[in-house]
Amino acid sequence: MQFENFQENNSKKPFAKGWVIRSTMALALVTALLAGCETPEPQAAAPGQTNVTTEEVAENTNRYIGQTVTIRSEPIEKIAPSTFTVEDQQFFSSEPILVVNATGQPFTFPENGVDIQATGEVRNFVLADVEREYGLDLSPDLYVEYENQPALIARSLAVAPEPGELTSDPQQYYGKPLAVTGEVEQVAGANAFKLDEDQLIGGQELLVIRPSSATANQPALENGEKVAVTGVLRPFVVAELEREYDFNWDTGIQQQLEAEYSNRPVLVADAVYPSAIPDGAL
Repeated sequence: MQFENFQENNSKKPFAKGWVIRSTMALALVTALLAGCETPEPQAAAPGQTNVTTEEVAENTNRYIGQTVTIRSEPIEKIAPSTFTVEDQQFFSSEPILVVNATGQPFTFPENGVDIQATGEVRNFVLADVEREYGLDLSPDLYVEYENQPALIARSLAVAPEPGELTSDPQQYYGKPLAVTGEVEQVAGANAFKLDEDQLIGGQELLVIRPSSATANQPALENGEKVAVTGVLRPFVVAELEREYDFNWDTGIQQQLEAEYSNRPVLVADAVYPSAIPDGAL
């Protein structure tokens, strides 16, 4: 069953394309929401002040020094439990960037080439300074080639699978903070939409639902927008979602969602924002 009875609101403006600078008020709201959720892993955060590609940071480091940015990339080398490198696979000339886990919590690296999303400050890596400021004990021999090179000091890390990976094998992702990128499909009012990807052939789109706290002061979504969504994956059980998130769907929408998605995976979003991934890369 599709969302054929839902009316799309085409009168509102879409998100700005590319990377954007988020407002201080919006960031404070999202940070407060995330802080209230207990989880054994670092929280998935909404974008920092700037949402960029890994290549932009590698090629234009001086432009981003001192800024908090959000990047999404596949980890290519684990150096130590608290450090790894990432590289923009879309650009062969891109140099790896060192990522330092400064979340204060261990991060479980995804398997099978699944991306991660990292939010933190861009800086030139100086081992002594990083150890002192973040209470880390790093082996000097492992970081000789990274000294004074671009680094991201991550205050937030999240696994970033594709929508199709979540719908085909949701069990390994349930209850974890995630950052998922895809194309908006079939907007269902202000608090429900589907997320698709170009490579999803014969698979199922991912249902995303947004509590009212995640839609306040946010632009309306439109079909075809490429967005990133942070949130937690869980089975679609209407009674639990209504109780925990105070959803108040009208009867028709609730019945359609239950009929199509009952006990299937749903991403409960805490933030939706423009994707920095280039067109054609999703």
